[in-house]
Amino acid sequence: MAALARSWATKPGIGRVALLFWFGLAILPLVGSVWDSPSFDYYLFMGQSMLIYAISVLGLNLLIGFNGQISLGHSAFFAVGAYTAAILMNFGGIPYWATLPVAAVVCFGAGFMFGFPALKLEGHYLALATFTLAIAVPQLLKHKSIAGWTGGVGGLLLDKPDPPFGLPLSADQWLYYLCLAVAMLLFWIVFNMLRGRSGRALMAIRDHAMAAGTMGIDTALYKTVAFGISAGITGVAGALSAITIAYVAPDSFTLQLSISFLVGLVVGGIASLPGCMIGGAFIVVVQNSSQSISDWMKETFSLRYDVPAWAIYGTLLLLLMFFLPNGIAGGVVAVRGWLARKFR
Repeated sequence: MAALARSWATKPGIGRVALLFWFGLAILPLVGSVWDSPSFDYYLFMGQSMLIYAISVLGLNLLIGFNGQISLGHSAFFAVGAYTAAILMNFGGIPYWATLPVAAVVCFGAGFMFGFPALKLEGHYLALATFTLAIAVPQLLKHKSIAGWTGGVGGLLLDKPDPPFGLPLSADQWLYYLCLAVAMLLFWIVFNMLRGRSGRALMAIRDHAMAAGTMGIDTALYKTVAFGISAGITGVAGALSAITIAYVAPDSFTLQLSISFLVGLVVGGIASLPGCMIGGAFIVVVQNSSQSISDWMKETFSLRYDVPAWAIYGTLLLLLMFFLPNGIAGGVVAVRGWLARKFR
């Protein structure tokens, strides 16, 4: 999968394809506003969520797909980023846009510090360590000693920002463009990092850590920095989530959120940057459509009982893993290669 994704990413003209893709995302809110649909704001919110989840999957992909470390606890860094933004906005009077780099730095520090003890763990042991992180952080956020800052179980309510400079956009349109701009910046940074020496070192550690060490690569440093950068990217996504939803609560950042990130990564395609966007869209669309599909099946086939939404979600995942074991991005690359050989 990694080789397929990298070969696709280095094809001539991929830069033009990426520009067209981001341009298409940029004009969607403007095209949608012409229709004047009553559900337009809902679709805008879904677009914001897709971009936020895509950023989260990007952070996880950098760690798992390009460095070979496993994490089931990225919901913890998502929560730290969200609460960093919320506390700075609520108690510090900091502008919402200024909380994003602060959340990135705070989460980078948290990830870097967690990366040190994690150096002694690999495989399922590392997965279990990060699993405990995902379980512990929501409970810590509820603790009475910091409830004055975090809002305890009830969380914190925020004000949704208005468009700056008198721009003729609604609040939801502006937040969509904010998420899009941050996503473009982070994808550009990661893309250029992976093309450079640091990216080659990360992938060398993933492929064979001992061989990378004998070649002079400081594996300990690269693995901890990779964990920190991954956490920082996920923290930015968490901050964006707090800003767009205008609310944070501990129970929003459960283990299920970490599993959703992992599912998005696997479905989109491990070690594939386009796969991060696909994974982000998959998380939002499938989670929001499962119940609708269940209702449709009950009505169409005159079923006596509801089909559980989680059963539809699980069945779809099984089918995708069976027919597209390398993810959707890997499937696209495979079909592209087959067509190139077929019509050469």
